[in-house]
Amino acid sequence: MTMRVAYIFTTSISFLLLLISVALAKDHGISYLGPGSSISTNSSSNSTTTTILLSPSGAFACGFYRVATNAFTFSIWFTGSSGKTVAWTANRDVPVNGRGSRLSFQEHGGLALLDYDGTAVWSTNMTAARASRAELLDSGNLVVVDQDHRQLWKSFDSATDTLLPSQPMTRYVQLVSASARGLLYTGFYTLYFDSDNQLKLIYDGPEISSIYWPNPANKLWVNQRSAYNRSRYAVLQQTGQFFSSDNSSFDASDLGEKVMRRLTLDYDGNLRLYSLNATSGDWSVSWMALRRVCDVHGLCGKNSLCKYIPKLECSCLEGFEVVDASNWSKGCRRKANITASWDDRRRHEANNMATFSFSKLAQTDFYQHDLEYADSVPFLQCKEACSDNVDCQAFSYRRGEGKCYPKVSLLNGKNFPDPYNDIYLKVPKVVMSTPELASTVTHECKIHEKEADISSRMFKGAISKFKVGYFLSSALTLLFIEVALIIAGCLVVYKWKIGPEVTDEGYTIISSQFRIFSHSELLKATNCFQEELGSGGSGAVYKGVLDDERTVAVKKLNDVIHGEQEFRSELSVIGRIYHMNLVRIWGFSVEKTCKLLVSEFIENGSLDRALFDYQRIIPVLQWNQRYNIALGVAKGLAYLHHECLEWIVHCDVKPENILLDKDFEPKIADFGLVKLQKRGSRALMLSRVHGTRGYIAPEWALNLPITGKADVYSYGVVLLELVKGIRVSSWMVDAEEEVEMAVRCSTEILKEKLAGEDQSWLLEFVDHRLDGEFNHSEAMVMLKIAVSCVEEERSRRPSMSHVVETMLSLVE
Repeated sequence: MTMRVAYIFTTSISFLLLLISVALAKDHGISYLGPGSSISTNSSSNSTTTTILLSPSGAFACGFYRVATNAFTFSIWFTGSSGKTVAWTANRDVPVNGRGSRLSFQEHGGLALLDYDGTAVWSTNMTAARASRAELLDSGNLVVVDQDHRQLWKSFDSATDTLLPSQPMTRYVQLVSASARGLLYTGFYTLYFDSDNQLKLIYDGPEISSIYWPNPANKLWVNQRSAYNRSRYAVLQQTGQFFSSDNSSFDASDLGEKVMRRLTLDYDGNLRLYSLNATSGDWSVSWMALRRVCDVHGLCGKNSLCKYIPKLECSCLEGFEVVDASNWSKGCRRKANITASWDDRRRHEANNMATFSFSKLAQTDFYQHDLEYADSVPFLQCKEACSDNVDCQAFSYRRGEGKCYPKVSLLNGKNFPDPYNDIYLKVPKVVMSTPELASTVTHECKIHEKEADISSRMFKGAISKFKVGYFLSSALTLLFIEVALIIAGCLVVYKWKIGPEVTDEGYTIISSQFRIFSHSELLKATNCFQEELGSGGSGAVYKGVLDDERTVAVKKLNDVIHGEQEFRSELSVIGRIYHMNLVRIWGFSVEKTCKLLVSEFIENGSLDRALFDYQRIIPVLQWNQRYNIALGVAKGLAYLHHECLEWIVHCDVKPENILLDKDFEPKIADFGLVKLQKRGSRALMLSRVHGTRGYIAPEWALNLPITGKADVYSYGVVLLELVKGIRVSSWMVDAEEEVEMAVRCSTEILKEKLAGEDQSWLLEFVDHRLDGEFNHSEAMVMLKIAVSCVEEERSRRPSMSHVVETMLSLVE
């Protein structure tokens, strides 16, 4: 009996400990938010928990969701899914800082998402003094209610890319896809109720918009839709049945209760219904809108085909090359070595000279963008119609029916169309005679001429008049050229007048200018990487000029992280960082193993050239310039450490990474690169990333966690060099292995001198090239800061914010 009691007691204790450990491992859940309360981000290294809102059953959670190392969104997710699947997001395009940001239930009753500096990133846009609480329901709906539990605001009214069971879809609620797998940013696909009361999927890209579901080629009744019900209402039921006011409906393959479901418009433009396996936490597809992925418009871009054989892929048409291999939605452009031939063909074509041929693409079609549709037309007449029209790029012909579709633009191309179709692509003869110019993706070092702009002007009578007189043809051609020149001139004048004023305005403009470049675009900009500006452990830097005439620096990154999606995710955050003392990042290129970073070009090069140049190629930096450089670098590091969205430790502060613009204002380069390096041992990271010894903090050698205080140490060394005018490593010794000892000994001597009242030594210590022309008070402050920054015990080093305050107080 005693043994049985002991066994039961032991088992109970073990079970209780298990429950406690599970509870501690999870986020701290609360049931509601009251007026004046808030939820804050908590991403400190020694914290394993964050505060979240939980639905009564625990099926849904609401709180801060990590999208990058220190960037968060406020989201609702399924707690039972293995990957923390997000169902709704408040700020999908504007993440907030990982520390200091919060969701606040304000006194007037509205919810507000505040960034670290108190800026309102998102709010419920409501003023309701009667609001009592905010809570998350078991349906996944986040609501603000009054004391009578009436809903004053709900997240169901502002869906992102997912529709949950019982969540109504109305004329005001639409689903917008994510931009890529694993990212929450807004993409190009939308599910919405159109003005004709039908539920539709549309590709709304940067250049064109195109509806692709239900099949736009079909009549209303063929798609089994109705346009007469103006209520515009649809809902997904918990059982897996979907109903819409336009008569569209579908059922999940696993119809039934007690299954967690979600209807999501995925990043690839397909609408899918998912069911959750409660045991494994994995999702399975129980219905999808499009069985053939190639039916999604915009997937492969202009002048390209979506193919199923030998595998699902995008490929360029004959004579074209991909614009960006990492993003096929940008499509393809004419190859550089046939662009001139294409222009010649267009000129000769205007004079009825046959300098092109037709290449047949069997079982292929491009949707819409037809010049003039004709029915019951012989094949030769259809071909001749396209031949006689300068704007015709290809023609589609349906044999047996005689349907002829001359194409002015080649978009939404796919194999195996229904009904059967053939495409005849108009190509210059040079392409036809050169097999190697077929649709292959190359990165040869060829300078791409600007592609001739093909007008989409429709010429009436393209089918009825197959032979146009020479005079009329020439007149139309001259008119076309004249109009094109006038338009081009207006665009140049417009760009010249307004361009400079808008390129540097605020955070929004800066964010929009960060983009993905194609490899070939940067080949052209750098003239095949001819002019090298410098090189270091992270890669070589080359000078380039973009098509918009911006001068840029292009860095070939060495040893960056393998995962393309991870690389893009990190850069999406780094690209939004902006400060006057940081080099601005314009964008990047990632194609296979070649990863390039594009940043602004800084006129006066790096600080080491200006400071250690004894051949007087560059004028000696005057004292006021040196103090301003020290202050500017401190401001930039303080921003990286304490203020920006993604808190960053530079890990390689040295004169080579401090650039000077035309006014000798400092700009820190290569910030964030350590986040893009391949993950590895700390020793490898030390030798690979942090090139010059003498600037490395002692904690690297001690294998301690690296914080912003490592940058503070490096900054202290740079301060010493700004005052002395020579490298610290050459003050006392020449042997590289004793650099650290040189810094230590020099700072010990400086401590003794700074503690004394006699300052006569200062004249001898400061760079002799200044001939004594310097501010003694500023020099003393810089040296005192430098000595405190290079303390071996990092807890005794000041923060960069404190350094900025100290230096500014002296200026004031």
